[in-house]
Formats: sequence, structure tokens, C-alpha cells
Amino acid sequence: MKTVMIHGQNHEGSTCMITRELANKTGGEIQEFFLPRDFDKPCMGCYTCFQTELKNCPHYKMLEPLVSAILEADLIILDSPVYVYHATGQMMNFLDHFGTWWVVHRPMPEMSKKQAVAISTAAGGGMKSTVQDMADSLEMWGIRKVYKFGIGVQAVKPEEIPARILAKIHRKTSYLAQRIRKNTEKRGCNVRARKWFSLMRFAHKHFPAMQPDHGYWEQRGWHAKLRPWTE
Repeated sequence: MKTVMIHGQNHEGSTCMITRELANKTGGEIQEFFLPRDFDKPCMGCYTCFQTELKNCPHYKMLEPLVSAILEADLIILDSPVYVYHATGQMMNFLDHFGTWWVVHRPMPEMSKKQAVAISTAAGGGMKSTVQDMADSLEMWGIRKVYKFGIGVQAVKPEEIPARILAKIHRKTSYLAQRIRKNTEKRGCNVRARKWFSLMRFAHKHFPAMQPDHGYWEQRGWHAKLRPWTE
């Protein structure tokens, strides 16, 4: 099991603590990145990745270590504390660079073998919308199984988390780790991505071809019987 953790801020607080706890309970090789320390570039909207490929992104040299880690991982964990009811700007800047990976464009077949978790904490509320910010990308990348974990910790620092909430965190991370281990070495596609893939396949067949997406699908046989999750 290979796990990559990508933290939505440099601060090692409650959210980071939960992510590390889950990764350690899942076991295996772990790689860790912090935003913006390890990647701090906002998308320029230059459209280069959509017109050509992600490797031509002006920021790709800095982005490449994270891309490689994601593609090699069996488990991807994205986390972010709640910032005004959403994920941090650093996390969203990072995810903005992967629009071409969405199933409606040029999905990566490797995603069908992976699992992912979106994690968020706050002293109060906003976890649901923050987790969904990250889950949107994870699901639309075509990852087979995406878990969501948001919790209000009623604290600013990990050491201030009330005992009853800390116990709940420990139970939840143990349960998630068990599910993740149980579902390793499986293949498939989440329901949301599968629906969008089918819709885009219909569009490819009935509307003028949009390149390079159409050629990418044609080359892989997705306009026929093959699918990204069966390659």
C-alpha cells in the first residue's frame, strides 16, 4: 500500500493530525506534501493543458513530484481545514491544475485502481462543503472509491480537542483504515464519474469532435467497448 497525503496548508494542526493517524493505521509506504510549501502556483488560465497536455503547464516542473506521487499511490488523502466554509485557497489552486484529468476530458485509467479520502476539520462548522470541494476532483478523476471525513473538533490546537471528540476521531480513523485495507487491489469507477463519462461519450458521438479530448478517447477505444476502469 502506497499512500500520498497532500495537506491544504503548512500548519500541522488538527486536520493534519487526523490525516497522519489514518495513513499510519492504513499502513504501508507514506509520502507527504504541504501546500503552499511544496506547490504554491495558482492556475494562470492559459489553457495550455487543455490544448496540449498537463506536462506543458508553465508550473509543471514544480508540480511534477506531486503528480508522480499521486499516480504511484494506492491511496490519496487530501485534507484542508475549513476556511470560510471551503477548502483553503492553496488546495484549490493545486486542484485547479488537474482539470484535464476529469472524466469529461482526458481521465487517467490509473485512477480506477485507487482509493481516496477527503478530510476536513473546524472548530465549528463548514466541514461538509470543505470536504466536497476536494471530493469533487477526486470523484471526477474517476477514483474508484472516495471517502469523506469531516468533523468539528471544538478546538484550535490538537491538544485542546475534547476527549470525547478525540475518541470519536480514533474510532473513525480505525474504521476507515479497515475499509481501505479491505478494498485494496480492486478496480472500478465511482458512480458520479461513470455517469459523466457516459454523458461525454454520447456527446463525442453526436456533436463535432473537440480535440485533443476526442482523439484521446478514440485512441483508447472508449468510443467503442473499452472504458478507463477496464483497461
